[in-house]
Parts: sequence; C-alpha cells; structure tokens
Amino acid sequence: MVQPADTAWMLVSTALVLLMTPALGFFYGGLVRAKNVLNTLMMSFAALGAVGVAWALVGYSVAFSPGTALVGDLSRALLQNVGLQAQGTIPHVLFMAYQGTFAIITAALVSGAVVERMQFRAYLVFLVLWTLVVYAPIAHWVWGGGWLGRLGALDFAGGTVVHINAGVAAAVAALLLGERKDYARQAILPHNVPFTLLGAGLLWFGWFGFNGGSALASNAIAALAFVNTMLAPAATLVAWMLLDLARTGRVTAVGAATAIVVGLVAVTPAAGFVGPLAAVALGALAAFPSYFAILWRARSRLDDSLDVLAAHGVGGLVGALLTGILAQKAWNGVADGLLFGNPAQLGIQALAALAAASYSALGTWVVLKAVGVLVPLRALEGREEALGMDVTQHGEEAYTSGEGAILVLSEPALPVAQSRLVAGGKQA
Repeated sequence: MVQPADTAWMLVSTALVLLMTPALGFFYGGLVRAKNVLNTLMMSFAALGAVGVAWALVGYSVAFSPGTALVGDLSRALLQNVGLQAQGTIPHVLFMAYQGTFAIITAALVSGAVVERMQFRAYLVFLVLWTLVVYAPIAHWVWGGGWLGRLGALDFAGGTVVHINAGVAAAVAALLLGERKDYARQAILPHNVPFTLLGAGLLWFGWFGFNGGSALASNAIAALAFVNTMLAPAATLVAWMLLDLARTGRVTAVGAATAIVVGLVAVTPAAGFVGPLAAVALGALAAFPSYFAILWRARSRLDDSLDVLAAHGVGGLVGALLTGILAQKAWNGVADGLLFGNPAQLGIQALAALAAASYSALGTWVVLKAVGVLVPLRALEGREEALGMDVTQHGEEAYTSGEGAILVLSEPALPVAQSRLVAGGKQA
C-alpha cells in the first residue's frame, strides 16, 4: 500500500540523487585543464539523457524484473506494468525513477578516467551499452533478486553495485584508451579548484538522498543512513587532513574535496547497517587506502585521470569489507558482521566485491571494444588533444579571450583555433 510520508521522502531523495550528476560534473570539471572543462561537464550532463532514457526503455527491466539469478527478463521493458501500484510503500514508477538516478551517476563516474581524450560520440554509445550490459546485471545480482542478494550480500546503497563497479570500469577504460599525450611529460593541473569544492559539497548534499533514500521509506533506517552519511565523510576528512599534514605540512583543497567523496563512497554500502560510531571508524579507516592509492597512481603509467579507481573502486571495496565487519543487527535488524559474531558475512562481502569487479572488468572491455568498432574511441592526439575537447568535440569554449565570441569549429578553422589558443595565453 502506498504511504504518503514514504512517497514524499522518496520524491525528495530522487531529486537529491539526480542533483549528484551535475555536481559530479563540477567536481570533475574543476580538476581538468581549462580547454576541457565543458567536455568534462557534458560527460556528466549527457548521462542524464542517454542513461535516463536507456534505463526507462530497457535497463530497469534487466535490473528489476524477475528473470533468473543472473539477469532480469524484459517483462518491464518500455515500462510495462510499471505504474502507480505500490512497490513496497511507494508508487512503482517512483521506485523505477529513483533507481534510474543511480544508473545515471554510476555511468557518469566512469568518465573521470577518460577525460581530455575520448571522442564524445563514442562516449555516448558507451554510456548506453555499459548501462545495459554491465550496470543493470550487477544491480540485479544484488538488489533485483539475483544470486548475490540471495546469498546475503549487504550493499545498502551501492558500494558494490555503484562504486566498485564504476572504479574497475574506469581503470579498464583508462588502460584501453591509453595515456593523455602530456601525461608524465608535464604537470597537468586543475584549472578551477573552487569548482571541485563546489562539486564535492553538492555531492555530499545529494548523497543524503543516495543513502537515506535507499531505505525506500521515511523510517528509522533512513534516519540512521542519513546520520551515517554526515559522520563518515567528516571522519575521512579529518584523517585525510592529518595525512596531508604529516606528509607535506599542508592541507590541500583538492585533497579535502577528494576526502569527502572517499568517505561518502565508503559509507554507502554500510549506511543502513552500522551504528553512528562505527560509521565514524569506517570513515577514518577508509582514508588510508584511497590516499595511498592516489599517491601510487600518480607514479604509475595508469592515466586514470581523476582517480576514479582510487576514490570509488578502493573506497567502495573498503566500505563493502568493513560492512562485513561492522554491521550490527541491533541497528539494522538484518545481519551482524564479524565483530558481532558473524565472520561469514565478511566472506560474503568479499565474494560479492570480487564477482562485481570481475564482471565489470570483462564487460567494460567488451563494451569498449564493440564501441571502438563503430566509432573511434580516442581523439586525435596531435591536433584534437592539443586544442582541447571543448573546441573539437563541442565547438565551444568555456572561457573566451575577452571579446565574448564563441568559436564554432570547422575543418578550415583548426589552424585559426590553434593560433587563438596560443595568442590568448591559454593552456595547450
């Protein structure tokens, strides 16, 4: 039976999670060079459309129709039998929309590994195929009645389904596309750190719907998830700042923004399963693996441009495993973890993480190879990367030279565009 209070909370939560995708665009956009900021923002905004439509037409059915233990059937394709009838205590169509916002941001997360070098049209095809082939089946495994859910895997709001999945997919995409032409040759610096801080703040705001809404009701578990979403990132931020101070004697703004995201990621699988003090401990512990993973990546040849693997993949894995340790039935009414007498839960969490990571790696590789047959994946290194993705992929500039003109790119305009960028003193 549909309950008005639950419906109201889920309407708000759906809007909050949808806001997270533009927020992600600003978080990522501030970290790239000025010549690529519009393209980076568009990678998030495009997901709102491409993934949103694909989810309604097919993705929701693959994830949440009865089907088998591995994949849903097509009984809810084109939103058949998805109307105003109750799904739990909210309208079914609202449940579909809420889950759709998760699919949208998960696909958009992967863009952080391929910014500044992926053809936009190839990215659009990738968004749709990846959502249907990779995201929707994993969502079915955990939340749609599939084998991991039946096994007892705990993933309150997407540590496995969203973050491990996206982090591994990002690493595979970065490896397949290869390094940016300037990677490890010159410093590639963020062009607008305030954008990144704004994005992190809006992500934290939207995450209250991401975690709190995953209770699918306005109840005590939603309140628990809400509070844990406040506390865990706060603890991660404190631990991260202390790590920065110990290592360099300074606290960076980019580090602080990253810490907030890592804490949010880590608490996501645990939000409705652990108590508030456990969430503080989880957030503090999560800072260490991601912090050192980022340091390692910067010295490696893996051009995961915006550290999706370290922040989301590693953060999601740590959160999933700590859920298996810190979960407490006294708080969640579902299951205990290792510390409360149920060591088997940690094994289940590890299996779920391994299964999702393995399938995501294989599925992402297949999808990218298929897209590459249809459309070139990579922008031209010598010309398009030098000019920037904004001009070459969209015919626009985020920041003009002062005359207010927008450069519309055509083939004869390429030399002119290049000379303008140099004359204007912009980053090349």
